[in-house]
Amino acid sequence: MARRFVDLSIAIEMGVPSDPPGMEPVIEYTRHKESVPALAHFFEGLTADDLPDGEGWATERVKLSTHNGTHMDAPYHFHSTTDHGRTRAPAIDETPLEQCLAPGVKLDFRALPDGYVASARDVEQELERIGHQLQPLDIVVVNTRAGEVFGQPKYIHAGCGMGREATLYLTERGVRVVGTDAWSWDAPFSHTAKKWEASRDPRIIWEGHKAGREIPYWQMEKLANLSTLPPFGFEIACFPVKIKGASAGWSRVVAIFQD
Repeated sequence: MARRFVDLSIAIEMGVPSDPPGMEPVIEYTRHKESVPALAHFFEGLTADDLPDGEGWATERVKLSTHNGTHMDAPYHFHSTTDHGRTRAPAIDETPLEQCLAPGVKLDFRALPDGYVASARDVEQELERIGHQLQPLDIVVVNTRAGEVFGQPKYIHAGCGMGREATLYLTERGVRVVGTDAWSWDAPFSHTAKKWEASRDPRIIWEGHKAGREIPYWQMEKLANLSTLPPFGFEIACFPVKIKGASAGWSRVVAIFQD
């Protein structure tokens, strides 16, 4: 049986508004001919004439946040403790590997407006619509409107968010890894800020993330190509880079189909 792969990750690149201003990645590229002095440093007397086509190596130096690009947040990102304060929140290097390769489930929330906070009932209704009953360790990804505008300045303001009760609906059923094609699992800050200004209700601030204080879960952000996926019938591989004690790690997220 042949396997088919769908890349669910964005590239780490400059010049694409994938993050708020001032939070973008910076990449310094060294091309093949530019690196000859660095290579020659290891071999006394070596010159460009000694190298095929006068070329050394290509390298890059990257300035990144662990939250640039497609990445996975660990429970430590959300709060210092989890399990209602009884347990130290795990960092990204403590991610259980068995939960990073599991059946995928897609919730199609593209019709929900920007800034909307999805509820447990929204999740339940979507699962009923697609005819899927959640299983422990299912990886649930949320297709929002943000995926349609990735790379545009309005991206960080686009898409619905997942609220506390929606997040707990998933984690109470054994889901431990979730993801979204939006900049954040929560509703865009620009929309939440307006609600905060009107209500001053602190419960609305980062409420989906803060659900990790109660039940630990891992969360992927800035996924891609979710619109190409069916509701289920595929696996997701999403192993994060191990960064000691870190709140997140970059991930090459892939959907795998058995055709």
